[in-house]
Amino acid sequence: MKIISATYRLSFFAIIFVALTLLASCEKNGTSDAGTKATFDVIQDQILTTSCAVSGCHSSTTDASYGQHGLVLSKGLAYSNLVGKTAKNTAAASQKLQLVKPYDADNSFLYHKINCSSTHHSSTANYGGRMPLGSYLTKGQVELIRQWINAGASATGETVNLSVLKDSTACQEDITPLPAPAQGFQLKIDLFSIPKNFEREIFIRRNTPNTTPVYVNRLEMKGRSNSHHLVVYSYRNSSLLPQADQIRDLRNPDGSLNLFTSATMQNHVFFGGGTDVNSDFTLPTGVAMKIDPATPLDLNAHYFNKTSYTLQGENYVNFHTIPESSVQFIAKTLDLNNLDIQIPAGQSKTFTKTFTFNTLTRVVMLTSHFHKLGQKFVIKIAGGPRNGEIVYTNTDWEHPLLKSFSTPIVLQPGEGLTSEVTYANNTSKTVGFGLTSEDEMNIIFGYWY
Repeated sequence: MKIISATYRLSFFAIIFVALTLLASCEKNGTSDAGTKATFDVIQDQILTTSCAVSGCHSSTTDASYGQHGLVLSKGLAYSNLVGKTAKNTAAASQKLQLVKPYDADNSFLYHKINCSSTHHSSTANYGGRMPLGSYLTKGQVELIRQWINAGASATGETVNLSVLKDSTACQEDITPLPAPAQGFQLKIDLFSIPKNFEREIFIRRNTPNTTPVYVNRLEMKGRSNSHHLVVYSYRNSSLLPQADQIRDLRNPDGSLNLFTSATMQNHVFFGGGTDVNSDFTLPTGVAMKIDPATPLDLNAHYFNKTSYTLQGENYVNFHTIPESSVQFIAKTLDLNNLDIQIPAGQSKTFTKTFTFNTLTRVVMLTSHFHKLGQKFVIKIAGGPRNGEIVYTNTDWEHPLLKSFSTPIVLQPGEGLTSEVTYANNTSKTVGFGLTSEDEMNIIFGYWY
């Protein structure tokens, strides 16, 4: 009996020892699957599949945005599409960045796109909005990818201690303030919150600080990620102005339209800005916009938040001025909107509309605005000897081309511009014109004199 008891005690301690050893191994790797799952498999299953390879983004070649990024991150394809491949982004490609460069996260475009530090890459490089679009990874997920790349970006190895995933803090950015211009002035939308799972679009009227007329030939903008646009408007009727320096929401907390704010939009005249909130454009030499003293301008910021965190919005606009003696022509704005768009579910469709002018028009800048289903935005000359000539083409809805014309496009009365815009609707519903990021738009913006 004593011998049996001793044997039992020996077996019991052996079992405990084995259990503790296994537990220690699991804790060391931060997951109960440690020892059986490669680090990249964890990245695929817990990050890429859930946050990136979703319909409309990076799930397949049929995604509406595929033509812009050319990157599929679904399981079985992501690794070979990432490691050692050249980034398609223009700024990254010019710097010869790879999407994932083994042993070098700082020179891997994937890490740039997910890193929440505003100082991570050069302020002069336009790498586009941070990913995932409308969402955030956790600091632990970002760190896992960083360490995986620096460890060699193995397809099969268990190279990173998965305990880094315990940091579930949202990887939200802080942006470096945009310095005010040496000549000119700055207007700003101060820090404001975007509730979880909500699109927040706000307007705030600011009066320009100039006490004499000034002439603006350059607009420089900066904003936070997850921004859909920043647009600056002037007013048609200065006697119908909302109160200054107060935020007006386009949507109520329940998502319904704020009728008062919607009504004030009817008084808007496009002044500048667009989809890319980190943009900088200059009008041709001798051309500028005139701003009278204390001119009321409406700053319009639109952010979308698809996370369970409360995010932050913030925007800067610099108005760079030139001496009146340098101005030959006063620029006016183009705001040509096609509201008649309905894209059937599962179909691609092109919409064409011509806008004619009743006065001599010299176009000096063109840009476009559509949303994520947009594939191609073409602008052609309508009428006259150059009828049908393509003068503008854009295929990137997030960072639309701002095209200046040092030699203006001269349009006689009765001539104009035609927008020819193609959409690919891979959703299960018909999508038409609307104000949210899930709707579509079709707008030519620009400047002329």
